[in-house]
Amino acid sequence: MNVDNHQDILLTSQVPRSLETKSKIMGLELSDIIILLLNLSVQNLLFGSTAFKYIMVVGSSLLLGLVLFFFKKGKPDSYLQHFIEHLLSPTIREANLPDTKYRKFGGKKL
Repeated sequence: MNVDNHQDILLTSQVPRSLETKSKIMGLELSDIIILLLNLSVQNLLFGSTAFKYIMVVGSSLLLGLVLFFFKKGKPDSYLQHFIEHLLSPTIREANLPDTKYRKFGGKKL
């Protein structure tokens, strides 16, 4: 075996760019799909036996899906959840206040 003619070859393989990305269906996360299915079932429950069935059930779900798709385009995972938490959180947070919910390990309040 001739060691001088041996070429150093680096074996490579392609890997996904991010190993921790969430699975998406048509660009929507699982939580978005659950919101769409919940909307679909509620609309079908309310308007399923009326003349507005197709407009309300299919139309509202399609509109909600498009709004979610374009609203979340280019945003990080779980953006909708964090956005809603931001809207519901208090706007003013004060520092150096006593913690009224704190309890000792034994259950007695200080």
